[in-house]
Amino acid sequence: MKWHGAGNDFVILDSRGKDAVVTRALAVALGDRNRGIGFDQLAEIRSSDTADIDLDFWNADGSRAGACGNATRCVARYIMDLTGQSRLTIRTARGVLHARIDGDQVSLNMGHPQTAWDEVPLSRDIDTAHLPLDGDPVAVGMGNPHCVFFVEDADAADVAGIGPRIEHDPLFPDATNVEFAEIRARDEIRMRVWERGTGITLACGSGACATAVAAHRRGLTDKCVRMELDGGWLTLDWREDGVWMTGPTAFVFKGQLTPAFLKGL
Repeated sequence: MKWHGAGNDFVILDSRGKDAVVTRALAVALGDRNRGIGFDQLAEIRSSDTADIDLDFWNADGSRAGACGNATRCVARYIMDLTGQSRLTIRTARGVLHARIDGDQVSLNMGHPQTAWDEVPLSRDIDTAHLPLDGDPVAVGMGNPHCVFFVEDADAADVAGIGPRIEHDPLFPDATNVEFAEIRARDEIRMRVWERGTGITLACGSGACATAVAAHRRGLTDKCVRMELDGGWLTLDWREDGVWMTGPTAFVFKGQLTPAFLKGL
């Protein structure tokens, strides 16, 4: 299936009751926007003993992704539409996440942010609120690492130039996602993103959460903000039980992989 959340697009495979089917080669092939389907992340739904479902993620380069908030919201909508549930528990590498229907949107608790250097993780013990990099960014973990820069004009930020350089900076042993955030008001942020293993995307759910956390840590915003990304709007609310993200989901199409495509892997 193909879904997107605020322009952040995903291929979703439903493998409940079956063995896992995703390999690095399959992820790379499906992620090719010319010869495959194309996606920002690939999500595989699995049966679970401890939650309603298990969920695993891959990037377009075939690497594993620890978290993908918008894909999780899309999967939650798919499962809840199938089952008639209004709430869902989803086990990911991040832990068990909680989703719910919120009007015509889906809300997801992405859990507590990670602000200790070894949890993000960083390569050494430094202040995560002020990294020793040009631009004075903030590091936040949301099940995957994020490096958030605050800029005067997000639309003018050199995402394509700075993003890949910071992604592979030695300060980030697992590489990092990179966000460029413009503070418009205490309750509004404009953000653009370079995703680890993928590149520029229209939105990033975990990146939006990390940006909201970083902005509040710096005293720039309140705990609840609306955020405009290239693909649309999300609402982030940092509460006592974690960071809640609310936004749209959209089903695009459902299909079947051909034997010829699978033979080429």
